[in-house]
Amino acid sequence: MRITSGSARGINLKSVPGQDTRPTSDMVKQAIFNILQFELGGRHVLDLFAGTGQLGLEALSRGAADAVFVDRAPEALEVIRENVRRTGFSDSSRIVKSDYKAFLGSAAKKSFDLILLDPPYREKFVPRILNYVETFDILSDCGIIICETSSSERMPGEVGRLKLSKQYKYGGTALSVYRPCKGDDAE
Repeated sequence: MRITSGSARGINLKSVPGQDTRPTSDMVKQAIFNILQFELGGRHVLDLFAGTGQLGLEALSRGAADAVFVDRAPEALEVIRENVRRTGFSDSSRIVKSDYKAFLGSAAKKSFDLILLDPPYREKFVPRILNYVETFDILSDCGIIICETSSSERMPGEVGRLKLSKQYKYGGTALSVYRPCKGDDAE
């Protein structure tokens, strides 16, 4: 596992030992950043369920302004700290030990431009997380949310002002892209 593009390109990342953390495959990671290729510069990123931190670090490498990495597992947090150090993004990174509900509640009224959601597939709680994101109003008006889920998980078309704009499938993995409805889109 490594950073594939940008200022930290080629830097190898440490993995979380054991089977509890599922890293995003290279093919899916490349797809995510193809979707985001013109939407990263200067963005404020939230990597929720960060695991190794690879998605947020890839965003920083490709020009995001800063990233918040949230995970509740001590082993994952240690790996994220090491990967942030390896890539040289300590000044633009914040690492938070928290579960998603507590973090989203504490982040109320903060604004992220990009939210990366990659929770454990077996939990199937992305719709609930989208509800929290909407309730606590933490996505900027021009923001984007990318959810990585099992391809068998059914995703809602809308959650409040969030609208499913695209969905992609890669074997057993699906990427769902949500954006806020604006002006004429909202009814």
